[in-house]
Amino acid sequence: MPGCWLGKLKACFSFLSLTVEFEGGYPGWAPNPASPLLALFQQVFCAEFGQPARVQVIHAGLECGIIGSKYPAMDMVSFGPTIHGAHAPGERVEVASVAKAWQLLTAVLAAVPAV
Repeated sequence: MPGCWLGKLKACFSFLSLTVEFEGGYPGWAPNPASPLLALFQQVFCAEFGQPARVQVIHAGLECGIIGSKYPAMDMVSFGPTIHGAHAPGERVEVASVAKAWQLLTAVLAAVPAV
């Protein structure tokens, strides 16, 4: 059963003789630190913003998990603006970070070698 808290939730309902079913899960995604695309993003980020990118693994990347399950050999990175309180009342985004994410995306696309 995925997630420790789901097991606890099921136990609470089972105690009341209720049936519990979990469905609709999403596949995980493990980032590749040796990714050529990540290296390109890091290079472009440094050129655009004059400092190294802060690369970190966080609880995000839902789309990468879904797409990666269909195309397991695809090289991908997950990035975006700074969001606080995601998926909760009061969710907000740092507006300046949206422009920065757009600038990075367009610069990376311009730097991708022609195939």
